[in-house]
Amino acid sequence: MGKLVLSKNLVLMHILVALIFLNLSGLMFISDVESLGINYGQVADNLLPPDKVLDLLRSLKLSKVRIYDTNPQILTSFANSTVQLIVTVENEILPTLTDPNQAVQWVYTHIEPYFPSTRITGISVGNEVFTGGDTTLITYLVPAMVNIHAALVRLGLDQFIKVSSPNSLAVLQESYPPSAGSFQAELNGVMPQILRFLATTKSPFWINAYPYFAFKDEPNNIPLNYVLMNPNPGMLDPYTNLHYDNMLYAQVDAVIFAMARLGFGGIEVRVSETGWPSKGDSNEIGATIENAATYNRNLFRRQLENEGTPLRPNMRLEIYLFALFNEDMKPGPTTERNYGLFHPDGTMAYNIGLSALSSHSSPSTASISLTSNATKVKT
Repeated sequence: MGKLVLSKNLVLMHILVALIFLNLSGLMFISDVESLGINYGQVADNLLPPDKVLDLLRSLKLSKVRIYDTNPQILTSFANSTVQLIVTVENEILPTLTDPNQAVQWVYTHIEPYFPSTRITGISVGNEVFTGGDTTLITYLVPAMVNIHAALVRLGLDQFIKVSSPNSLAVLQESYPPSAGSFQAELNGVMPQILRFLATTKSPFWINAYPYFAFKDEPNNIPLNYVLMNPNPGMLDPYTNLHYDNMLYAQVDAVIFAMARLGFGGIEVRVSETGWPSKGDSNEIGATIENAATYNRNLFRRQLENEGTPLRPNMRLEIYLFALFNEDMKPGPTTERNYGLFHPDGTMAYNIGLSALSSHSSPSTASISLTSNATKVKT
């Protein structure tokens, strides 16, 4: 980690500053609706061209997008727009980026030609590396993140573009109750390195969290209204006395507790993916249009109110919805191809009333954002 290793006192100072900033951010942005984004995946045929996707995002007043590559057509089409974009270093490229020179070349090729005309705000180095099929990639993740950040520093872009790596909720050994949150024991070596990097660079921890998977696996034990964010009695964490009325917030707080157990209590957590499938196979319980519309509609409403979690009520939770489009060329069960609000050609998959929801916020700040693609892991 070299230059990224700070003294204990300096690390504590960064954490304290981060906590203060994050607590203040919940107050500073109370009038804005900027905490919801969307995943824009491209594993589909007959997909709208990027310029038409931009028109679709504008019509929906969506201003934050995450993509799973650095597609030059998207980066070019989104130039001179208000869309803030998170791009991705594909998992298979990670070994190459352990070479600092290759990381510099990657940034020169994939970022520098487009910035600042295209508002790139984040780089996702890999996606769900810890829980993917290729465990050899884990050893490359931290060096790749460090080298990409160093390349951004070299170009003077580090203050505008944050570097992180989305994780599946399966990185947690325990998630219930939230205060018991802890990481998998086999990650005890590498996870502190990731968290130290995030704390040092003031970057968020990204988590892909899907309450749907928990309900699908235990529909008789988990109340549907709790996972859909409908009115329900909720649950009380017996160790903190914090009340949770939905599973997503409980999952996020479990991640915060897990980080705190490793000595990193001041890092912001953002939800890089969450969503609900509108169709599934016979064994994929709960995958219906009605449930998908309910989950996403309730999610939008909460984002319009800039909600935080019970553990961090004054800090708005930034969330990227999965997904903008149904990706009809993805392999796997039927649900994998049915997370989108729209079909690939831009026709609506189902209506969650985006226009009506956004009209409840100030006309000058009504803005909703979204994102897409990735293998789902059981939560």
